[in-house]
Amino acid sequence: MAPRAFISGLSGLTLTADERVFLREARPWGLILFKRNIEDKFQVTDLIGEALHELGGEAPVLVDQEGGRVQRLGPPHWPAYPPGAAYGRIYDRDPDAGLAAARLGARLIAADLIELGINVDCLPLADVPVAGADRVIGDRAYGETPAKVAAIAGAVAEGLAEGGVLPVLKHIPGHGRANADSHLKLPVVHADRATLEATDFAAFRPLKRLPLAMTAHVVFTAIDPVRPATTSATMIGEVIRGFIGFDGLLMGDDISMGALSGSIAERARASLAAGCDLVLHCNGKMDEMRAVAAEAPELAGDGKRRAEVALAVRKSPSGIDLAAARREFAAMMTERMA
Repeated sequence: MAPRAFISGLSGLTLTADERVFLREARPWGLILFKRNIEDKFQVTDLIGEALHELGGEAPVLVDQEGGRVQRLGPPHWPAYPPGAAYGRIYDRDPDAGLAAARLGARLIAADLIELGINVDCLPLADVPVAGADRVIGDRAYGETPAKVAAIAGAVAEGLAEGGVLPVLKHIPGHGRANADSHLKLPVVHADRATLEATDFAAFRPLKRLPLAMTAHVVFTAIDPVRPATTSATMIGEVIRGFIGFDGLLMGDDISMGALSGSIAERARASLAAGCDLVLHCNGKMDEMRAVAAEAPELAGDGKRRAEVALAVRKSPSGIDLAAARREFAAMMTERMA
């Protein structure tokens, strides 16, 4: 049977009996892990293995592993990685060195993930922050200009891909100008369309061929004054698929976030109707998971095509001397940040 058009979270460190039944019957396209699901390498590997067993084989397993403030796996079992802005500072001194550091950092993250069975990372960001915006993006961003952000984001995507991990471009078409944290409430951006196309949206255009992307829960009043990008057919059709030209697999950001209104079922229905291929639901609450599953059809049509293309892009990790690469990365960060 075909998977359903949603990605599901899990509640804790081990599968519950209800989750086992849910995974078998609901058939999500993929899973996403958070800190509540992560203790050590053996536990994570076992959790993923058990979940995939219930799904009947292979499935994408996602995580948000950026570095800095957003790092689900960390010390003592995994290295700490710098925030995106660190690569931007190196880039300002030496663009080639900045890109090399970003690529290698992502390659090392991929090595950490693939060892556990995690094969998709919600990275890179192409958000371009502006003065006065909410700090939810802040130092997660690679810089303040579209060209710089796109260049570093591209290097990060390359590093992940070299390590056998699919990148997820976020938060399309841009969260950098948002005046609120979309985890808590709905950001509304009043910039005119020409400004958005020259800055926020422009950073995503060079990255349009990446296999997966995640939308921003942000209203852009110049284009759709009511609905955030995740639930706006206008934003997805005219901007994400149109101006930016992204034709990869599109998921909304987590529909349980405070930016969206309505019931979980209504949110799921609205995001799919707007043009998202997948609903992303992260909090692991079983009643909400069932509501999402009830709204998510089997993946078909363009969504199925895009999913197949995305998964076909993933390749086996390239050979790497991890110990030497970690020493090289540490030296890059120490020397260039001094």
